[in-house]
Amino acid sequence: MGLLTNRVERNEIKLGDHIYTYRAVFAYSHHGIYLGRSKVVHFRPKRNLNSSTESSSDVYDSMSCPTTPDCGFRQPNSGVVLSCLDCFLKNGSLYCFEYGVSHSVFLAKVRGGTCTTAASDPSETVVHRAMYLLQNGFGNYDIFQNNCEDFAMYCKTGLLIIDKEGVGRSGQASSVIGAPLAAILSSPLKFLMPNSVGVATVTAGMYCMSRYATDIGVRTDVIKVAMEDLAVNLGWGSDHEEEVTEDDDSDSPITQITR
Repeated sequence: MGLLTNRVERNEIKLGDHIYTYRAVFAYSHHGIYLGRSKVVHFRPKRNLNSSTESSSDVYDSMSCPTTPDCGFRQPNSGVVLSCLDCFLKNGSLYCFEYGVSHSVFLAKVRGGTCTTAASDPSETVVHRAMYLLQNGFGNYDIFQNNCEDFAMYCKTGLLIIDKEGVGRSGQASSVIGAPLAAILSSPLKFLMPNSVGVATVTAGMYCMSRYATDIGVRTDVIKVAMEDLAVNLGWGSDHEEEVTEDDDSDSPITQITR
């Protein structure tokens, strides 16, 4: 991995890595946690939750995978999914999210959602969190406050944002908000600067600083939250009163992976 790209080969990723791939011609990225053996846990919007015809057998997603029988496994009413690496990538390239980068490296990254100054927890802790959330869910998907990047970053760090009204942990969401904001704030400067290069430089600086200010490694409104306390902090309510345990089905993919 370098300053310009975090692209890696499959043989370079390790257990507990935060991986991602780009969708829709680099319009956005999708994130997950690598479990080893070509399996990934990731978070996406729930499907068919309001359908009265959904049965208990629908714990497997509608996608078909010819190579991995348990690909698409999820608990009912949950957006956390187990997939094989091929289905997760969907023919896209593989990238690895960086943790514990220096402040200068973070600011030098042009695109958000690729790194953080926050340190990662040990890989076994990361995998344990991912498997717990595969069992119990990660609340309701929200593109700005609780998305796939937020899920992966929680698995890696255990950190949550206290301020429910602001942007979540996602650097991708921060970039979407930060870029237009920087352009708006810097627009009056075009009357004070002699050329467009100066305005562009200031705008870029404001954009980088807005990303930096929302990074979980420097924010002051983040706390370490145990998995058992997520329901309270994410406001899950009664949707997760009945949590599934590993003892409920010894043949489930969850149990098989952790063996």
